[in-house]
Amino acid sequence: MALLEQWRSMAYSETANKGDLKRLWQKYFLKEKEIYAQLLEDPDTEVKGTVKELAEKYNVDIMTMTGFLDGINDSLVEANPIEEMEEDTPVSLKFDKALLYKNMVGAEADWLYGLPQWEKIFDEETRKALYKEQKSSTTIVKEQKIYPNDPCPCGSGKKYKKCCGRNK
Repeated sequence: MALLEQWRSMAYSETANKGDLKRLWQKYFLKEKEIYAQLLEDPDTEVKGTVKELAEKYNVDIMTMTGFLDGINDSLVEANPIEEMEEDTPVSLKFDKALLYKNMVGAEADWLYGLPQWEKIFDEETRKALYKEQKSSTTIVKEQKIYPNDPCPCGSGKKYKKCCGRNK
């Protein structure tokens, strides 16, 4: 069984005790925060290695590193082959800074996008702009409904029902 499959069956188990799952995620989020804090200290240096080497480097177990790789994959410059990843699979943690920040905001992970290391990477104005961009990208805006007696949007000056709405 590939590592990702093992991680997901453990972390998203429908049958596991809720308390155990909560403890697993609490532990994971602490480790995740530590890894991101280290990565963000030197955001322009590409960190590479096998899954096992990175787990050792960041002092976490293989499953925690697998979960981390799953979480960061959408923010990487080049995605890792996480679906078939094993302990000896070479991976890279080269991330797109703006994309990572926005994905952290999208995940509502304030413990990550609020890390002090971001202050050295983006000024406050840029962080606010990225935050706003991410939040507005997930906001659904309904199109304004056109009623029969409204002016036609084509600009003819006629009522909608007598113009473009006639054939509907």
